[in-house]
Amino acid sequence: MSRDNVLPDVSSLQQELLLELRQNSARAVMLHDLISEKMGLNATDHKCLDFINQAGPVTAGQLAQLTGLTTGAVTSVIDRLEQAGYVIRDKDPNDRRRVVVKLVPERSEQVAPVFKSLMQSTLQIMGQYTDQELQFILKFIKQCNEMTLDEMKKLKEENP
Repeated sequence: MSRDNVLPDVSSLQQELLLELRQNSARAVMLHDLISEKMGLNATDHKCLDFINQAGPVTAGQLAQLTGLTTGAVTSVIDRLEQAGYVIRDKDPNDRRRVVVKLVPERSEQVAPVFKSLMQSTLQIMGQYTDQELQFILKFIKQCNEMTLDEMKKLKEENP
């Protein structure tokens, strides 16, 4: 895939930003693949575990909505995470007919050190920017995250 076929006719600054975003995405995938390997998980399971960590106890349907995965795929992810000892299924305290997925606290504590250096490095970079600049970056990242979910939906709806 050549750069000419991928990049639309845009300014040089936009082109550079698009290329850096692609590189950031690729490196993030590689980083999280390595972290997943250290945790004994695949990358999808690792990222789903992160969604559970952020959201707290969730149902399979909620996890599917958060990740953009199908409910069938999420069920398989939860099965693997449970088998690896990272999560448990428990009755929903608000509706005993429903099941929620919860983190196993001891396993979360084992994973935290893996992210300590990454968090410190990220905070160091953020410290170089004003609050106003960080608000601008935050808005851009949120828009990119929404766009990513929209693009995932489009891909799922396309014929093979």
